Amino acid sequence: MVAQPALLDIERRVQELCLRYAEQLPFHGWHHVRFVRDKAVDFAEQNGANVSVVTAAALLHDVNYLVRKNSPAAAGTDLRLGVLAEVGVPAETADWIDRIIGEAEMRNRHRDISLEAQALSDADTLYKALPITPVLLAHRYLEENGVSLPELAQKILSEQQGVQEAGYYFYNAEAAARYTQWARANLRLWQCIAESLDDPSVLELVAALEPVAEGAAAG
Repeated sequence: MVAQPALLDIERRVQELCLRYAEQLPFHGWHHVRFVRDKAVDFAEQNGANVSVVTAAALLHDVNYLVRKNSPAAAGTDLRLGVLAEVGVPAETADWIDRIIGEAEMRNRHRDISLEAQALSDADTLYKALPITPVLLAHRYLEENGVSLPELAQKILSEQQGVQEAGYYFYNAEAAARYTQWARANLRLWQCIAESLDDPSVLELVAALEPVAEGAAAG
């Protein structure tokens, strides 16, 4: 278990980091962490996972983006364990939280991950599958991580299509019933984006628009 005072301290520290480095985290900022935390708690309560451990994992799951752009969750291990140690979480529990985060990561996960990782994964995956994400958030991911539109399309399709086809895009049955149609539509959209980028004229259009987008972000 992670005691409630420690959870409140973790939340305060992560929120402070997100606000301090808000310009560095347009996609993975506090808005993302709060959404994932809230949904992960819901899923943990439904599947019988350790809610306090899932809460801590959700709060700390993306601190790697404070360490290095476009990095795997493992890049944030030292920062993550440092925060947990500072708030008094025992080393064994801290290591468990860090393992859950790695287990839940889209590029790593498989059918038989732990209940705690399932709850975190479903919450983070839902954020990716939301119908608003391509409209309101995709450009923020490009800005935050310094990747191109073709690179992002390839990343999404390579990491997500396989788990969707294998039937464990969501682990929670209720989430799968409610959100799978969103996930399918999202992946189909990104498939269309990838196909459109095979057209040289579309690539020229994207190249012409990118400076405009960068200027708007800077403003």
